[in-house]
Amino acid sequence: MLLAADIGNTNITVGVFDGDKLKATWRIATGVHRMPDEYAILFLNLLERQRLKGSQITDVVICSVVPPLVGGFEELFQRYLNITPLVVGAGVKTGVRICMDNPREVGADRIVNAVAAHHLYGGPVIVIDLGTATTFDVVSAEGDYVGGSIAPGIAIATEALFTRTAVLPRVELIHPKKAIGRNTVSAMQAGIVYGYVGLIEGLVARIRKELGAKAKVVATGGFAELLAAETSVIDVVNPDITLIGLRLIHAMNQQ
Repeated sequence: MLLAADIGNTNITVGVFDGDKLKATWRIATGVHRMPDEYAILFLNLLERQRLKGSQITDVVICSVVPPLVGGFEELFQRYLNITPLVVGAGVKTGVRICMDNPREVGADRIVNAVAAHHLYGGPVIVIDLGTATTFDVVSAEGDYVGGSIAPGIAIATEALFTRTAVLPRVELIHPKKAIGRNTVSAMQAGIVYGYVGLIEGLVARIRKELGAKAKVVATGGFAELLAAETSVIDVVNPDITLIGLRLIHAMNQQ
């Protein structure tokens, strides 16, 4: 079995594949100060809860946007599973041509998403990752990564309203009933959710215009379901797209 781990700034998403079937997924909080042994206890317990054993894991693939954690995760898997993980980065085959001024600037997770999106949906395709940051990744019909856009994540924007103002409260992000809120909480929910829907619709329209094609739009990340319910611009929500991309890249590098 293959264990795939996407190490993000806020969460670490882990999945176990049996062939091309995703058998289990977990999300845990990212902690840069956790030791490899602490993560090992978490992972082994999660596997056990799914009636899986560490000895069943034969391969590991990782992508990370938190460089300080990569070494610890390599140590974890080498020590507890006797496996040297494949870390997506320079020198790893992805099948994607990166058409950027500096290809090394592109986060590994964005390339992984591009690989999965083109494999699953063809191209051109736009992947919107609604995580710590809100990223738009654009993949051409040929499967090339041609660039994208980056905006603050919805959680960061929401927390900023609470921490940087004197009287605005921390609010739960739910579907607003109306755009015109009748109290502070509903006004904030409307502004945040519909504001990000407007951001998505506006950027997708501009990207499609620059591409000269009606690219398919795929959303992933923690707030994908919430925002997809409020707009017809998002064609597909796929919470597992990064894990699928990791599996595909691992397969490419076994040949």
